[in-house]
Amino acid sequence: MNNADLVLQNFPAATRSLRIAMVTETYPPEINGVAMTMGRIVAGLQERGHTVQLIRPRQNASEQPAQQPRFEEVLQRGVPIPRYDALKLGLPAKQALSRLWAKQRPDIVHVVTEGPLGWSALSAAAKLRLPVATDFHTNFHSYSEHYGVGWLKKPITAYLRKFHNKAQRTLVPTASLRDELSALGLAKLQVVARGVDTRQFHPGRRSRELRASWGAGENDLVVSYVGRLAPEKNLPVVLQAFALMRELRPDAKLVLVGDGPERARLQRENPQVIFAGMRTGEDLAAHYASGDVFLFPSITETYGNVTIEAMASGLAVVAYDYASAREHIRHHMNGLLAPFNNSEDFMRLAAALAADNERIRELGARARTTTEKLDWSCIVAEFEQAMIEVSSSDHALA
Repeated sequence: MNNADLVLQNFPAATRSLRIAMVTETYPPEINGVAMTMGRIVAGLQERGHTVQLIRPRQNASEQPAQQPRFEEVLQRGVPIPRYDALKLGLPAKQALSRLWAKQRPDIVHVVTEGPLGWSALSAAAKLRLPVATDFHTNFHSYSEHYGVGWLKKPITAYLRKFHNKAQRTLVPTASLRDELSALGLAKLQVVARGVDTRQFHPGRRSRELRASWGAGENDLVVSYVGRLAPEKNLPVVLQAFALMRELRPDAKLVLVGDGPERARLQRENPQVIFAGMRTGEDLAAHYASGDVFLFPSITETYGNVTIEAMASGLAVVAYDYASAREHIRHHMNGLLAPFNNSEDFMRLAAALAADNERIRELGARARTTTEKLDWSCIVAEFEQAMIEVSSSDHALA
C-alpha cells in the first residue's frame, strides 16, 4: 500500500456533498503557484463529489464563465496588478456576492487571495453568517522590501492579520509558515501541504534534443531556475552561484525558465544565459528534467511549488532551509540546504556540487523518490476535511 492509499484511509470520501464558494484572484490558465494549486484542488473536490462555485476576476474582455458538472464560474470585474500585468486584482463586490449567496447559500466560503474581492467575500459571508476559511499563499509583507517600499511591511502585515483573523480557519502549506504567522498574530492556522504531479514532472522527460539546443551535451552540466524573473526571487544569487560553478565546469549552461519584470534587464546584462521564457505542460516538464542542478534562492516563498517539481524531475536542488525545501529536503541526502538568506553558504554549496557528477545524480534520484509520496489526492483529502470541519462548526462569522 502506498502513502496516498494510507492517507485516503484516514480521509475517506465525505458522507455529504458540500457546496463550496471559492473566491480567488488567480486561476488557470494563468501560470503561477496559486493558480496551479487551486486548479488541482477544484478538480479533486469535484472528483470527491463536491460542487465548487468559483468566483474570480474576468481574465480578458471576451471571456465567458465555464459551466460544468459540479462546477459553476462567476466572473467579476478586475484590473491588472502593477508589475504583474498577466494577473487581475478583483474589484470590491460585496453587494453582488451577498445577492448571489442569499439566493443559493454555499455550505462554506473559501477565500484564496487577499485582494478587494477577497475582502468583499469576507464581508458578504459575515453579513449572511456563512462559515469561512482562507488560504495564505503569498508573502506580500515580505515582497514590499524588494520593491522599494519596505516601510509598507508593517501596515501590510496588519492588513493580512485582520483579513485572515476574520475567518474561522486559515490554511497554510508548511509548519514553519504556521509558526511564523502565529508569531505575527494570525490565529486558527492549519497546515495543508501541496502536492506535485509525479507523472508530469518525471526524469523520463529529459530531452537530448532540448539540451543540444542549449549547446549542452549529455555529460555537460545544465544549471536551471524556474520561476518569475522578479526582484523578490533573489536572482542575483543564482547568477553569482553559477559564475562560481562555471569556474569549475566551463561546460556549464544556465537556463532561466519564466518571465517577469526583470527579464529584459537580465537578458541584456547576461548574454551567456539561456532565457527559455514561459513554459507549460509537458514542455515545462521537459525543461525541468533536461537540467541537472536546480538553484532556488528565493526568500519570499510561502511554499515554493517549483522546488518539489524540480525534485520530482530528478534534479539536485540547492535551496534555502525554509518553505517546501525545509519540509522535503534532508541536507546531503536528497538535496542541499543553505541557512536562510545566507547567500555565501548557498553559493558555496552550489559550487562544490558542480564538480561532482555522481553526487548530482545521487541527490536527484533520492529527490525523485521523496516526491513520489506527495500525491495530490492526499492533499485534496486533507483540504476536504478542513472544509467539512469548518462548515460543520457551531457558529459562522459574527
